[in-house]
Amino acid sequence: MQSFDVIIAGGGMVGLALACGLQGSGLRVAVLEHRQPEMLPLQEQPALRVSAINAASERLLQQIGVWGSILSLRASAYNAMEVWERDSFGKIAFRGDECGFSHLGHIIENDVIQRALWNKAQTLSDVTLLAPAALKQVAWGENDAFVTLEDGRMLTARLVIGADGANSWLRQHADIPLTFWDYRHSALVATIRTEEPHQATARQVFHGEGILAFLPFRDPHLSSIVWSVAPEEAERLSQLEPEAFNRQLAMTFDMRLGNCQLESDRLTFPLTGRYARSFAAHRLALVGDAAHTVHPLAGQGANLGFMDAAELISELKRLQRQGKDIGQHLYLRRYERRRKHGAAVMLASMQGFRELFAGHNPAKKLLRDVGLRLADSLPGVKPKLVRQAMGLNDLPDWLL
Repeated sequence: MQSFDVIIAGGGMVGLALACGLQGSGLRVAVLEHRQPEMLPLQEQPALRVSAINAASERLLQQIGVWGSILSLRASAYNAMEVWERDSFGKIAFRGDECGFSHLGHIIENDVIQRALWNKAQTLSDVTLLAPAALKQVAWGENDAFVTLEDGRMLTARLVIGADGANSWLRQHADIPLTFWDYRHSALVATIRTEEPHQATARQVFHGEGILAFLPFRDPHLSSIVWSVAPEEAERLSQLEPEAFNRQLAMTFDMRLGNCQLESDRLTFPLTGRYARSFAAHRLALVGDAAHTVHPLAGQGANLGFMDAAELISELKRLQRQGKDIGQHLYLRRYERRRKHGAAVMLASMQGFRELFAGHNPAKKLLRDVGLRLADSLPGVKPKLVRQAMGLNDLPDWLL
């Protein structure tokens, strides 16, 4: 039986960031990943699943020593954002340099982030990577959690952390209730080449029944799109002939970047909001998608998960320094309180946006157009919105 202080179930971006952040704390950490990552050379074409990494997440990735690796693999900085509503006067635009920032964030493929984190974790003396490794059973003892893997191996830990995704086995096994709601949207993602250069600007248009975002890659004519529409419309769009898809895409985007050309497959997936009733229990903590999932309209899903990791790193290091039991729910409640609040605010904001921009009700349309205009023009509003989008209002102390 192998003994650890912390077992992290899930070797995705958030679980690995957490493991790397605990290096040097005196805690022995194991990461369980159900499959061994394939470290094939990066394809020339970017992968379909990307994240908009904000300044707060960038600071975490710098602190744990992987940001340089990510930049050397592939990352695309953006320094401006534009949001507007189709067929109306409502719009808002931000520039980082207007608020004293060289960039607002980076568009990075999820595979690139995970690869950099996995490579880093392999070099750390306090971290053991177990892959492939799948959970079969967990028993919660008074002083330890006892973990059995599918292949029969047995492990113990003072704390087990669920970083095992939206359908978390650990969350279900611990009988933690889940609040969830169907956004009645599916997201279509693809890589698009545009006639006009994107000028390192992230753009998003609300169009009655959907939301379309263009996220800029380093190539000035290449973007990742996230098109959130009703499930049946997403299915229709995914089956359209490329020429017809390109036309509809460019028109929906108000020809903002000229003609569009599909450069990849089209992938669709349903969008569901999730919020675990508890983010911690006896010898258990949840992070990332295991604790919450949000609508991608503000691109904050990965950033929320990274801030869970940052907060939990801070708490576990503090408890370890003070000689306290890191698995006691009493001590984990501070992490839980802070991150439940952060996630709840983000979920409520996304739901509010989603409802406000849905449909063609004239009164709602006027309200959102006036709101966007005011936010764009009132003094002092945009710098606050920029700091919020960059995640700088909610940083744990060690990242300040």
